[in-house]
Amino acid sequence: MRRTRLLPNLLPRLPKPTYLSAQILQRSNLSAKSGHDAAESAAAADPARAISLLAERNWFERINSEFAAPLRHLGPRFVVRALQQAAAEPLLCVRLYVWASRFGQHFARDRNVRRALGNALWRRGPVVLSSALVAEVQGCGCVISEELLCVLVESWGRLGLAHYAHEVFVQMPRLGLRPTTMVYNTVIAASVRAGAVDAAYLRFQQMPADGCRPDCFTYNALVRGVCRRGIVDEALRLVKQMEGAGIRPNVFTYTMLVDGFCNAGRAEDAVSVLEKMIEKGVEPTEATYRALVHGVFRSLGTDKAYRILSKWLESHPALHHRDAFHTFLYCLSKNDMAKEAVELVHKMSNKGYLLGNIMFGIVISCAAKCLELSYVCELVDDFIKKGGKPGFDVYILIIKSLLSCKDISKAQKYLSQMVLDGLFSSVTSYNMVIDCLCKADQVEMAKEIVKVMQESGFLPNLVTLNTLISGHSKLGNVHEAKAVLKMLMELGFMPDIITFTSLIDGLCHTHQLDDAFDCFNEMSKWGVRPNVQTYNVLICAFCSAGNVNKAIDLLNKMKMDGITPDVYSFNAPILSFCRMRKIDKAHKLFTDMLRYGVAPDSYTYNTLIKALCDERRVDEAKEILLSMESSSCIASNQHTYWSVVGALTKIGHFSEAGAFMNKLHKRNAHLGSSA
Repeated sequence: MRRTRLLPNLLPRLPKPTYLSAQILQRSNLSAKSGHDAAESAAAADPARAISLLAERNWFERINSEFAAPLRHLGPRFVVRALQQAAAEPLLCVRLYVWASRFGQHFARDRNVRRALGNALWRRGPVVLSSALVAEVQGCGCVISEELLCVLVESWGRLGLAHYAHEVFVQMPRLGLRPTTMVYNTVIAASVRAGAVDAAYLRFQQMPADGCRPDCFTYNALVRGVCRRGIVDEALRLVKQMEGAGIRPNVFTYTMLVDGFCNAGRAEDAVSVLEKMIEKGVEPTEATYRALVHGVFRSLGTDKAYRILSKWLESHPALHHRDAFHTFLYCLSKNDMAKEAVELVHKMSNKGYLLGNIMFGIVISCAAKCLELSYVCELVDDFIKKGGKPGFDVYILIIKSLLSCKDISKAQKYLSQMVLDGLFSSVTSYNMVIDCLCKADQVEMAKEIVKVMQESGFLPNLVTLNTLISGHSKLGNVHEAKAVLKMLMELGFMPDIITFTSLIDGLCHTHQLDDAFDCFNEMSKWGVRPNVQTYNVLICAFCSAGNVNKAIDLLNKMKMDGITPDVYSFNAPILSFCRMRKIDKAHKLFTDMLRYGVAPDSYTYNTLIKALCDERRVDEAKEILLSMESSSCIASNQHTYWSVVGALTKIGHFSEAGAFMNKLHKRNAHLGSSA
């Protein structure tokens, strides 16, 4: 039966000119009165003008009259800019491409132009090749070119519309086009991308009938398709057929084969493919090495992958490709194989390779977690000695580790090295080091860094001063914290929530609760609203001082002020009530906690269960334990079970205690097998 339509009419009708279009037209008429030359100059400078013309009914005449002359000088770059701005309206992008293509193949075939058009059609498409669109293009004296068809087909492939691409392909003669190798390649690649490998093979087999000869791109698209499906033996057959046709496989062919063999779990064959690639004189790229190394780790696991790849690298002494080592090193570090990573670093060093800052930082990050700190410092020192410059993050990591070990002299040494390397380039970089020192209780060192900061021409900001106040407060040095607060005010800063919370915390540490509460009340005068952390500091302090009622008053005030309490707001009062053996009040607070939608943590559950067991209220303890087990976020531990087992034993329920012990053993066995 003869078809009555040229192509499926899936494209919506073109919208009528909107009010915005009318405004644009009115503005263009006004500008025309000021002179034709000025209008041409403005149009050339603004791609938005061209886009607005494309939205009008007589778009072709309008854009041709204003932009035909300037376009010859503006070139493809102007078309790319206009396509990017019109990306939300893919139909306008098609119109622009059709019009610009009239001015030469350097517009139609420009890679950047086609990429910009393809991205617009993919992100906001699909734009289908309807009879209305074909008539519109032909009505302007233009044609659906082979280049435009290929861009459309590529976008359909990215959108998973392989079936529609094949429908259009068979109707090419009605568009005045005949199949070429480029069109076949585009349809085959689009089919593969959409997962329709069978349809791609069908077109591949039809190519000779249309006088089209497959090329390297054709075979690569098919190799990619079968490798993605895990049919790597078929990929090898295609490569042999390719070579038999006198087409030499390129780096993309071999890279896809390597990746395909790894995904199929045949890592040894992937290594063989790479060796064959080198024998054939095809130079592997970074992508090839990445595919091999990541694929072997993914396929074989860490230990076996390390053995195979190490053996392969050692058996190819002529292979001095930095990318192979770097990718191998990256995988070792990400899998916490610090010893092996350091060994590889030494091998690279012997071959004359010095790691870059980024890769060295990845290795050190792994080594700091798995190796002795002294050995890590030796690695850093050796790297510096050989001319390397560790990055800011590497120094911070080492300094934090040294401070946690109380090795202050070495930390100072690396701080000095950071200054010499010029790594302090902003207030933010200084603040990171100051924060690191204050958290390690080295506030005096932090103050020295502030002096260096000021001498280097950087003024402390609010973050700097708040960090110092927090550091002093943590140590209970309220006098020093107040001195920093005075400096803060003198520099013209206003105290914020962090300033007040840090001061309140310092006053609580020194048991100056009245002053802490006065500071809390003074916040409103400065226009600062307390947050949940501010309340928690005071609640915890009053509970520690035995004034639980005051803590409960603060908790109630917190709710009235519209601040949602968290688990820490409840834990301190619950613990205090349990210590005072006021279990009913603790249980009521636990119930309030659930009612407010605050999820208890393991500390909450363990505290309450132990207190109930101590009071031999075992049934209530079991209910809470059951609630704890039903929570997907909290895992009960053996201490929780032992509290219940001990309480059951004390009241003579030995069989039930034994059942709980068996339950605990089964749970531990399950966790062990999962690990």
